[in-house]
Amino acid sequence: MRADALGNSVTLDDEATLAALNDFVMGFIASEIRVVNILGVAQTDTSPLVQACAAALHMFSESRDAPANARPYLARAQAGAARASEREQRFIAAVAAWADGDISRAIALHEEQARLHPRDLASLKLGQYHLFNRGDCPGMLRLALTCAPAASDVPYLHGMLAFGWEQCHALEEAEASARRGIAMRRKEPWAHHALAHVMLTQGRVREGHAFLTEVSDTWVGLNSFMVTHNWWHQALFALELDRPDEVLALYDQRVWGVEKAYSQDQVNAVSLLARLELAGHDVGPRWADLADWLAPRTHDQVLPFLDLQYLYGLARGRHPQAQVLMHQLQAHAQRVGGVWLQVALPAARGLLAHAQGDAQGTLDGLGAALPRLLEVGGSHAQRDLFDQIHLDALLRTGRNSAAQHLLQQRLRVAPESLRLKRMARPVYAALGLAEATDRFLGQPSATPSARTE
Repeated sequence: MRADALGNSVTLDDEATLAALNDFVMGFIASEIRVVNILGVAQTDTSPLVQACAAALHMFSESRDAPANARPYLARAQAGAARASEREQRFIAAVAAWADGDISRAIALHEEQARLHPRDLASLKLGQYHLFNRGDCPGMLRLALTCAPAASDVPYLHGMLAFGWEQCHALEEAEASARRGIAMRRKEPWAHHALAHVMLTQGRVREGHAFLTEVSDTWVGLNSFMVTHNWWHQALFALELDRPDEVLALYDQRVWGVEKAYSQDQVNAVSLLARLELAGHDVGPRWADLADWLAPRTHDQVLPFLDLQYLYGLARGRHPQAQVLMHQLQAHAQRVGGVWLQVALPAARGLLAHAQGDAQGTLDGLGAALPRLLEVGGSHAQRDLFDQIHLDALLRTGRNSAAQHLLQQRLRVAPESLRLKRMARPVYAALGLAEATDRFLGQPSATPSARTE
């Protein structure tokens, strides 16, 4: 019986298809562009698993058209499912549930697959994707831990473990898993990504910047999300080090322009331009170009995390489609309820207000959403944009005491951040604490501390 590169048995019409199937399996878990090779063979090989893999790739476009584009492949997969193995049938069913919008069923099937076939790491990766988009970080970790005993020889498993640990705030475990994966294979971009998260969270800004610089030579042959997102992380480190010219160069050369039509590249770009502006830097005409690429997204409503950033980018680009997206988002939220209505909608109102210069509206909208923002998906580092926007609104409305409360907590975690120190100085001056600023910033003070003998 034929088996894929991870030892899972496969049912194929043509043995020559195995190479493309392995490109899908290994390319998917390694974040490599070769994953798309499955689309070519899916035109001639009607093997159910091949068709399901092709359908999954179409779903990853994260657009309103994705289910319709995936369904012809799913129809062929389901028509031939009787001759597929039970593992393959479960994968087909999981992709079909995704296309139908039944994410709970898709997750349940991926969890069952992990228990029964723990070396089906493509299923694991896809299950983690769904759990991530729901803000279910413990679920991400649980799924990877289920597969770990049977797949510890695969470096990419350790990258998936590392990100699960990190999103659950178990930073030491995350770093150990990431470093284990990198030791097994230096080109493990998801482990690089997880370790960058750890270092950013722990305020290891210089170390994080140096680490990503050192491993960036391996970021070749990757899908656009992985390569642009790792450079996005490098830009975050550079921003903390107050190097706006480097950040703008990374935006222009590495973050934006690889695949401008792709959702993840778009939100990387929105987030980076917004952070540059929040740090007080001019981004020139870049918003207008980005907004033109966001305009076709107004009717998507696929994931709330994506819509929120599309909206902000359109509004900052002063594109008329911002109001169209806001209308669509509101209608969708009223129709489906849940996290869209209770979290995404107030967050959207706050973000639109900020983009339009209404700081109080920002506080009203984002203030209501922030306690539950985990539920819209995205990572801690990605959602931090919304916290930064909220902090900016506090500063713009003169709520310096509240701003100090948030800023100083950030400085305690990231004492190397020159960006935060620059932001904090005028806050302490406004609070009448200018003479104590250096002590708050962890710098030597000209005035010795009082001592009690």
